[in-house]
Amino acid sequence: MKTDKRITSFDDHLDEQYGKTGTESREQFQEEFETFKIGILIQEARKKQNLTQEQLAVKVGTTKNYISRIENNASDIRLSTLMRIIREGLGGSLKFSLDV
Repeated sequence: MKTDKRITSFDDHLDEQYGKTGTESREQFQEEFETFKIGILIQEARKKQNLTQEQLAVKVGTTKNYISRIENNASDIRLSTLMRIIREGLGGSLKFSLDV
């Protein structure tokens, strides 16, 4: 059976595109990816509850534009704001995990 030498693992792809784990460029990528995931999680929870961005914004005392920027990974979000969105806007709770 022949193997295609052009096929690489996802980790190899990340190493090639963003550098090895521990490098500044890879760490920046990982941080941005985590921010992206938070935006997607908020968007999915909002849609599951049939809320518009405007409705969620009103519930947490912010603007539709800000909710949109969070969901589209265009804005950094403060922890206090994230907690307010999850608790007051979506009726959920936030759980953390720390890997060291």
